[in-house]
Amino acid sequence: MTEPQPSTPPSSSAATAAPRRRWLFLGAGAAAALAGAGLATWRLSLQPAQPGAQEALWSASFEGVNGGQPVQMAELRGKPLLLNFWATWCPPCVKELPLLDAFHAQQQSRGWQVLGLAIDQPANVEKFLQRVPLRMPLALAGLGGADLSRALGNERGGLPFTVLFAADGSILKRKMGELSESDLAGWARLA
Repeated sequence: MTEPQPSTPPSSSAATAAPRRRWLFLGAGAAAALAGAGLATWRLSLQPAQPGAQEALWSASFEGVNGGQPVQMAELRGKPLLLNFWATWCPPCVKELPLLDAFHAQQQSRGWQVLGLAIDQPANVEKFLQRVPLRMPLALAGLGGADLSRALGNERGGLPFTVLFAADGSILKRKMGELSESDLAGWARLA
């Protein structure tokens, strides 16, 4: 009869390697998530408006869409204004435009104004509006619109970028990225 052999305990390095690897992967994943969140925050962060940016805006004039009348920003002062910088090649811009158009329809009777400034080529905007008709006022800002956007605190020039102005012309809110219904509902209570 053979004596039972004592079982040898598993190698301590093999037994602890799996949990260590798991913690290593979890740590690397957490570090990557934090780095991604930091990058997104940095990318979406806004800077203070440059000195004179608001005055430059209120003295600006932009070409109307489809050969329409030029938009004189000075004529928009005195009522709350939601100013949206957008482009036809920007998916979040295109996605939020119907929401902004509905906001314009709902708030117009309360004295609100909404203006979409296209940082795009006129032909692209005209073609886009044939597919997606909008009732809200639009104007063509071209590359000068990107400079104005940066002066208003959008240092990286990302789109969409929206600025809410009070009736006195001061900035109440700004947002980089797509607006939501809750954003607009909150903003509607401010002005």
